[in-house]
Amino acid sequence: QVQLVESGGGLVQTGGSLRLSCAASGRTFSPYRMAWFRQAPGKERDIVAAITWSDGSTYYSDSLKGRFTIARDNARNTIYLQMNSLKPEDTAVYYCAATNRVTLVAARYDYWGQGTQVTVSS
Repeated sequence: QVQLVESGGGLVQTGGSLRLSCAASGRTFSPYRMAWFRQAPGKERDIVAAITWSDGSTYYSDSLKGRFTIARDNARNTIYLQMNSLKPEDTAVYYCAATNRVTLVAARYDYWGQGTQVTVSS
């Protein structure tokens, strides 16, 4: 019913930038919050950033130190993740997700994209 389609992943050198997109579709789409998560090889899936749909308020993981920016385009039901100053440690599969709950926990998100691979080479 609700579909999240991601794009924008790829291979980039250390210090480069990448912009991920996630387009949501469905007969009714009105989440409380959407978010980006990532899962590196051998690691757990952790939140990167989240955005509240109604007012655009944002949350960022402390580990990102201001390098990533989340944004939304309400008219297109799309969220973005602008990633700057990329490091090899940012290499992971990145997922977008949506939830109707007030949460930052991955298990409580109801809808997920397919994931897109981001690889940062040194």
